[in-house]
Amino acid sequence: MAMVDTDTVESRTVVTFDYTAFLAESCKKKWSFIDAIYSVIPLFGFVLNSQINKDKKTEDRLRDLALQILSTQISDENNIARLIRLAKQQKITHLRVCLPYALNASQLSSIEKECPSAQLQQQDEFLDVNIH
Repeated sequence: MAMVDTDTVESRTVVTFDYTAFLAESCKKKWSFIDAIYSVIPLFGFVLNSQINKDKKTEDRLRDLALQILSTQISDENNIARLIRLAKQQKITHLRVCLPYALNASQLSSIEKECPSAQLQQQDEFLDVNIH
């Protein structure tokens, strides 16, 4: 399965992000100085790359931005909150995140506090996010 994929469900476009694949791919990634800056100041990377990636498909832009901005050095809930904000910036309204494990109530609460415009619904290892 690709890290990011798009499906149409009930006449809405759902972008699926495989967080497990992201973790595996980011462990193989060789970090540059710029990548380190992106991970510390995520919006810097978004602004810099927003001009470059206009021709790419939405799901490809989300994948590329996620690889730059998400980090294995921070918590999963912080990464997911960042992912939701990236999705919102990319005008994605329905996001499905495939996780390596189900999140607990505390983690879900933390994400909801960070992303008040997102409605979360979890089923096992899948987190469905409606972004308003």
